[in-house]
Amino acid sequence: MILRKIKKIYKSQPTLEGAGVFLHRVFSNPQVPEFDPFLLFDDFSSDEKSKYIKGFPWHPHRGIETITYILEGSVEHADSMGNQGIISKGDVQWMTAGSGIIHQEMPLGNEKNRMCGFQLWANLPASHKMMSPRYREVKSNEIPEVTTDNGTKIKIISGTYNNVSGPVKDIITEPEYLDMSMPSDSSFIHTTKRDNTVFIYIFEGAVCVANNEETIITKGSAILFEKGESIKVISKNEKSRFLLISGKPIGEPIAWYGPIVMNTEDELMLAFDEYQNGTFIKN
Repeated sequence: MILRKIKKIYKSQPTLEGAGVFLHRVFSNPQVPEFDPFLLFDDFSSDEKSKYIKGFPWHPHRGIETITYILEGSVEHADSMGNQGIISKGDVQWMTAGSGIIHQEMPLGNEKNRMCGFQLWANLPASHKMMSPRYREVKSNEIPEVTTDNGTKIKIISGTYNNVSGPVKDIITEPEYLDMSMPSDSSFIHTTKRDNTVFIYIFEGAVCVANNEETIITKGSAILFEKGESIKVISKNEKSRFLLISGKPIGEPIAWYGPIVMNTEDELMLAFDEYQNGTFIKN
């Protein structure tokens, strides 16, 4: 079994988004070819309410999926399909924008002003960019957790581990989304589809990986792996926690501006024209 090596390490960078949300961006537009089918990954964790409370007021999306995972605090959500509610600790919102959706996301934090969460954007292939939008809210108690012999805990949001499948299924790019908690001085081997894009994002502790044991990667960093059949992650000296995310590359041209991602500039211009003239929403 071929163990994947490190292709590149990305350190998250401070970024200002929405109406004034301070977050840390791991990758975005410039890195798209390497992370295909994924477009963007943000860590919007903070202990200061002023850094997130302005949120992300009403805005459109087309041609992508947005995946929001909350660890602490909560986010108030509403969209043009009539969905609304609160995404709380441990919950996931998996929204397929498809042909078009308009929504808002307003972080609220918790009683200690703590807000911790992540947002991932996943691309859709040309054949599905104009599919009907759909919204999935997965509560924390719906997400199965598996514990390995060495004490590693795995929350399975999407994909399968040890014959246990996550609640999010039937996604075009066949994504895997795992929340991994490893005790100190332990290791974990995970089988991957050979040609899929695979990365991990460390948000607690530090890890290294097989074939690169001398390189210690600390929290706030992502490891993008080369192709291969499996990965081996080693938790060094302290417990660690990270997200393991993988998906099937699409390999199509991208035209991207703001919250809309299409295949051509003409499609992109049409989307913004429709947003301006009120014909953006198709379903």
